Amino acid sequence: MSTPISQTVLVINCGSSSVKFAIMNPEDGHIYLSGIAEAMGLPEAFISWRFAGEDKKKTNISGYNHEKALEFLVKDILGSHKELLESIVACGHRIVHGGEFYSAPTLVDDEVVANIEKVIPFAPLHNPAHILGIKAARASFPNIPHVVVFDTAFHQTMPPIAYRFAIPEEYYTKGGIRRYGAHGTSHMYLSQEAALLLGKPLEETNVITCHLGGGASVCAVKGGKCMDTSMGLTPLDGLIMGTRTGAIDPSVVFFLCDRYHLTPEEVKDIFNKKSGLLALSGISSDMRPICEGYEKGDERCTLALEAFSYRLAKFIASYYVPLGRVDAIVFSGGIGENCWEARKITCEYLRECLGVELDQEVNVNALSRVGHDGGVISTPASKVKIMMIPTNEELVIAKSAMSFVK
Repeated sequence: MSTPISQTVLVINCGSSSVKFAIMNPEDGHIYLSGIAEAMGLPEAFISWRFAGEDKKKTNISGYNHEKALEFLVKDILGSHKELLESIVACGHRIVHGGEFYSAPTLVDDEVVANIEKVIPFAPLHNPAHILGIKAARASFPNIPHVVVFDTAFHQTMPPIAYRFAIPEEYYTKGGIRRYGAHGTSHMYLSQEAALLLGKPLEETNVITCHLGGGASVCAVKGGKCMDTSMGLTPLDGLIMGTRTGAIDPSVVFFLCDRYHLTPEEVKDIFNKKSGLLALSGISSDMRPICEGYEKGDERCTLALEAFSYRLAKFIASYYVPLGRVDAIVFSGGIGENCWEARKITCEYLRECLGVELDQEVNVNALSRVGHDGGVISTPASKVKIMMIPTNEELVIAKSAMSFVK
């Protein structure tokens, strides 16, 4: 903190009971401060933070809401760091769902907030929290531009053949029911980083990006634009995820309701919170213990890991259709960056049909061998380059917010 501080951006990501924040340099990505307030509204609520080069700190904020948490950030955390507080020239907000309203980062005003409210049915857990965060941040930082960056925005370039569902027209025209996708900020960043690693102009680069975490999605990116993605109306569609089913025969819903007398809400809860890797493995929604079980020969852990990888491989192979030519396949997210077993098994499924060939030694040691910024983990003989690139959604949001600073 002793070096001069240039202009910074405050990046905020609000959940229903949490506020994640970071103050960073949008040019080089240097993070001066990062932290999170969790369990807000509850007696056990706490906030933890860390300044660059210092130890992590934590304190109780019992009963605090979003507004009070941000007040604590300004007065208590930044109160003794006036230079850093005064360096903040913009605030960027991550927003999960923007519907069809937005295809690019947008300056916040009352109309933007109203539109975010209109698409709450598509993101009932996230969007209300985002609105609370926007209002709280504008109260704490009234004199800087506030910019919203939508997870769905990057996917607005999909053609109708990719985003329309084969259901009666009125449900799309009147209800907005279509494929929206998610993780767009991450997919955009990964496609740009892949182009840099390839040494090609983004406009001439075709990549398949895989954001693999507790939520997971794949995206076909042609010349920097999304052509198709695996998540649908909501983040439930597509890949097998930590606790989510991913793509499933819709009639399973009716069958569960009829045979087991479940309500639609109960089925929704099962599909979102009790399925995926958790259901297949029987032990966890976290890939780490599943991989440990796989290494020990546990049958259910093996099923979970291989089913996850098989579903991923099928999506990757199918995205050759909208792209025609693929320059790189990119793995990222908590699983994509850290689980070499998932990368290995996925690429084994793709080896015969796509000519994919991993450098297994580099793959196993990817984070240490290719560096923090990621890199190529395939052999020179591979017909398509395989990459592992750590995602950086916060940097994209910071750069987007900074673009509105005059």
